[in-house]
Amino acid sequence: MSGVKPAPPGGSLPERIRTPVLSARFEFATAQRILFGAGTRADLPALVAALGRRVFFVGGSNPRRQAEVLTALESVVEAVEVFGVTGEPTVALVEAGVRQARAAGSTVVVAVGGGSAIDAAKAIAALATNPGEALDYLEVVGRGRALSTDPLPFVAVPTTAGTGAEVTRNAVLSVPASRVKVSLRSAAMLPRLALVDPELALGLPAAETAATGLDALTQLIEPYLSCRANPVTDALCRDGIRRVARALPRAVREPGDLAARSDLALGALYSGMALANAGLGAVHGFAAPIGGLYPAPHGAVCAALLAPVLRANLAALRARAPQHPALGRMAEVARWLTGDPAAGADEAAVCCAALCRSLAIPPLGAWGVRAADVALIVEKAAAASSMKGNPLPLTVAELTSALEAAL
Repeated sequence: MSGVKPAPPGGSLPERIRTPVLSARFEFATAQRILFGAGTRADLPALVAALGRRVFFVGGSNPRRQAEVLTALESVVEAVEVFGVTGEPTVALVEAGVRQARAAGSTVVVAVGGGSAIDAAKAIAALATNPGEALDYLEVVGRGRALSTDPLPFVAVPTTAGTGAEVTRNAVLSVPASRVKVSLRSAAMLPRLALVDPELALGLPAAETAATGLDALTQLIEPYLSCRANPVTDALCRDGIRRVARALPRAVREPGDLAARSDLALGALYSGMALANAGLGAVHGFAAPIGGLYPAPHGAVCAALLAPVLRANLAALRARAPQHPALGRMAEVARWLTGDPAAGADEAAVCCAALCRSLAIPPLGAWGVRAADVALIVEKAAAASSMKGNPLPLTVAELTSALEAAL
């Protein structure tokens, strides 16, 4: 074939070419429109007004970060109804938001905040136009019904760089009665507009920067290793892993470094697109029940689990699937993280563990996770939807060992 170089005599094609695509058939869906760049928040009022004149505004826990956007919106639309989200969203909180949005006659939903605010708003936009209660539509612990009516138009404006929720098709909600976090999920929930302005994250505290950044890194590594990986998500993950690895320590040290914040924001955006289309893995499989059982921030949970789960996957692949392409991919991840072209697959977990130590990420025990609860967490994690993307199914013993190593 013209333009394709043959393998050298006695040699082989470069790894990037010979590594097979894990998913030969795939789809890719994301937000209808993405606007990225410093200062882009100035364009938001006109863009929102074109979608609806009665705004349901969902803000996160830091009013300062949303005040400018809220004021600008109030100057151009007919009405703005404000709803606050100060923690990770529960079913009850979302249902309260739905009642408030309906009573206000809201025609468009705008979220300005971190992943919690965006997920809450995404769920409110979906449920505001559909009958019944949240549990009718939730996966795992709910009835899993499909949405029958399109959600209200939804606009997502992240103020942290971590979850990528601005481009995902699900909203993660806590269900206290079941002591678990699960998703409301539909392709119809993809935002009409994701506006990512890295300036909104300037000055974010070090601990929050570290936890959200490591969540983004996890959400780039897991889709790259996923059994549902595809060429589009691969491209996003390759660039995103490099960006987050180089920018995260800088952003933690220098909260006002706009270049670092821009790399993190773009990496988080990539991570949302990747996970929405290639799935995740055991780290997020664990994070769902842990987030429901303990008052632990999602990003910190993922950070504590990342290296132990990488080690568990590596050992399982070598023992049961030594020809699996995820082994070569793990070596690629190690090279991108370390910058060492000779790094092997083992170095991925080593580098992630070192990064977490340098950023003072606490073990799961700091959030109250106890050895006595390991069996329950493993049982719940095995049923989590994220487990479906893991490179291969992990045994109860392997899951237990990984979780214990993160305590």
